Amino acid sequence: MPLSPAAAAPARRPGVFNRIVATAAGAGIVAGLLLTGVQHLQVTQLIRTAETYEAAAQAAPAAAASHEHADAHEHEHAAAHEHEHAAAAAHEHGGEEHHHGGWEPAPGGERLFYTVLANISMAVGYALLLAAALTLRGKPVDWRAGVLWGGAAYLVFFVAPSLGLPPELPGTQAAPVVARQSWWIATAGATAVALGLLVWGRHWALKLAALALLAVPHLVGAPQPAVHGGVAPAALAREFIVASAVANAAFWLALGALTGWLHARLDRTN
Repeated sequence: MPLSPAAAAPARRPGVFNRIVATAAGAGIVAGLLLTGVQHLQVTQLIRTAETYEAAAQAAPAAAASHEHADAHEHEHAAAHEHEHAAAAAHEHGGEEHHHGGWEPAPGGERLFYTVLANISMAVGYALLLAAALTLRGKPVDWRAGVLWGGAAYLVFFVAPSLGLPPELPGTQAAPVVARQSWWIATAGATAVALGLLVWGRHWALKLAALALLAVPHLVGAPQPAVHGGVAPAALAREFIVASAVANAAFWLALGALTGWLHARLDRTN
């Protein structure tokens, strides 16, 4: 005897959930590895170069203090103990300057491992959102449709927030983290809703509301530091922004295509 729709619905839910998870896992792992490879071509090297500028900038005050104490030691033997204390401080902050904000992985294999882990974790999380959206949409989908969704996600999660908060190299002055994160979330959310209204909204008033939503976060403005600037050259910072934009575009288009392809493939097998 066939089950009624109401009785059959609970039996279908685990299959839908499993399909979303499987799609996100497969697409996220591949896209995360791809992102790591693309970053390695240029982004990673730019970050390492900026870190050398940051290390030099942080070591300079310590070196100057050490030099001043050394000169004083030539004239005043009683200042020897103070000079030793300053030299020890210079060694501590100059040798481990990039760890003052917390633990960081060691360069080489350890750093690469944690980069891959972070990229895959991020990619799987975003793929879950894409797979859930495709499922709720309830329309036939393939890799081409996935590319469109990935392109929209690129606009939402990278392009729109980057207009106010562009990617930053190490050593760049920045506003407080909480303020930047809040603005980023608000901008991404407003952009997502606005794109939805532009694509699926039928009334002209919805289109106007979408345009307003797109503009509001940027009219309010992203949080800015009290003093702008950074230790890396401006040309290096511009190159980093371009490289980050290219890497993220490749990531989002690949993630969208993989999510759409796996979603359709798994949908046909169930």
